[in-house]
Amino acid sequence: MPSLRFWWLPLVLCAGLLVVGCRDVPAQDSGGVLPPEQAAYDVTYYDLNVTVYPAQQRLRGHVTVEADVTDSLRAFVLNLDRRLEVTDAQLLGAPGRSLPVERRADGNERWMALPDPRAAGDNIRVRVAYQGHPREAPNPPWNGGLTWARTPAGAPWVATSGQTAGADLWWPVKDHPGDEPDSMDIALTVPDTLVAASNGVLRAVEPATDSTETYRWHVSTSINPYVVTMNVAPYAALDTTYTSTAGTRVPVTFYALPSDTARARAALPGFLDQVRFLEETLGPYPFRTDKYGVAQAPFLGMEHQTLIAYGHDFRDGGLGYDAPFDALHFHELAHEWYGNCLTVRDWKDFWIHEGTATYLEALYDEALRGPAAYHERVDYFRRQVTGRTPIARRSPTSAQSIYGREVYFKGALVLHTLRSMIGREATEVLLRRFVNPPDRPSGSACRHVDTEAFLQAAEAHTGRPLDAFASTYLYQSALPRLDSTRTDGRLRLQWADAAEGFAVPVPVRVSGETRSVSMTGGEGQLEVPAEASVRIDPRGWVLRRQ
Repeated sequence: MPSLRFWWLPLVLCAGLLVVGCRDVPAQDSGGVLPPEQAAYDVTYYDLNVTVYPAQQRLRGHVTVEADVTDSLRAFVLNLDRRLEVTDAQLLGAPGRSLPVERRADGNERWMALPDPRAAGDNIRVRVAYQGHPREAPNPPWNGGLTWARTPAGAPWVATSGQTAGADLWWPVKDHPGDEPDSMDIALTVPDTLVAASNGVLRAVEPATDSTETYRWHVSTSINPYVVTMNVAPYAALDTTYTSTAGTRVPVTFYALPSDTARARAALPGFLDQVRFLEETLGPYPFRTDKYGVAQAPFLGMEHQTLIAYGHDFRDGGLGYDAPFDALHFHELAHEWYGNCLTVRDWKDFWIHEGTATYLEALYDEALRGPAAYHERVDYFRRQVTGRTPIARRSPTSAQSIYGREVYFKGALVLHTLRSMIGREATEVLLRRFVNPPDRPSGSACRHVDTEAFLQAAEAHTGRPLDAFASTYLYQSALPRLDSTRTDGRLRLQWADAAEGFAVPVPVRVSGETRSVSMTGGEGQLEVPAEASVRIDPRGWVLRRQ
């Protein structure tokens, strides 16, 4: 999700009833504890077909879901926003059968009772047709849905967003980050004056006699529902290729508004420089067989897999600070590794997505301008941290209950502090190996992860126990406090408000020379001459209460 530094402002305005769209703020949430009926199957494939009616702000479509049954299953349950109507549900195969559909209470679960129970090891195919006027996004992408906009020339401009509110805002789906299909087909039918861009590879454009065209996209890799996207406008497709560090030629397409083709073409070399940096830091671009794509969007941005939504107006900076690069595009691009390739199986570990993408912004600034720029970025991150909420949870949670500025900035500072303990090179190797484990079998390294998996990888890489580190920085709200006293020629340091065993070392500068104070047992000391000047952690390496 875009790391806009003022993400909270629309929420404040909504509380004051100053935004027209705020009447629609109570939306469905994504994730959380699955009902047993959804936990009992694993999606292997989606075939999504959607017809878009921009003039009516309406959708009509159907999705075929193929799934492996993992436990006793008596009802097939999908999620679909309550504003959309299911018009038909069919159990496919022999024998095929119509299924009754029930929407319970005011929720978004659609229950389809099966004629016969299914057992673990069975396969199931269900086709669900739907239609209606989807939720219009009050403040995309943070408060999402469909954006029905107009280009500067007055043409329709449609885009989806739904990271926290859910993919079910516009199509029937098992709306949980922990279940991804192995592949997916997406067919978008639009007026023939428009172009429909989506994830994966464009396999065909099929004209019809009713002045529409159907764009058929194929996603050859696993994909999380929240990053399935639809972008519709009279786009100009700017095509090129990029040679990956893996040696393969990656197709590149920038879907730009006709009035912005020159600016988009001028921006592409800088965007590809960012791809190169992230490949050199994290490993080859994960979706080389599909594409690296960008679609100009009528909102700021979103990390849709292989088709980044981009609405930053071709400017440098853009995330609350000045930078000599387009930070909005960089942040969304970083999610192709941390977010799309590595996806948390539950939103309780969302900091892995956003904290890492934010930290990579600082690494890129360091690569461009040196250590001073890195510390400038980190200082900015530090000023955003409140210490009011934990950034990871130990039990399943929904997206909206975990989302906030802390997962971005505190998450980034956790990695910054880890770097102070193990060094820059070791930190970058850790981030790279977590995405591309050296012992992983051949094939895609994309998979689900969680905080425990990250900590295990970090401990194996660094040889350091990180339980107390994680308990303090990830699972508790308040930042640790560092107490200090200086008497009898000694500086004594002690961690407070931290988990037992918290022993992050502290840099101390004594008369211009920086030393690292070991904090075994949460305490440490250093001999300092009476006349020496002393500064504790002058460069701000350690995340703590100020």
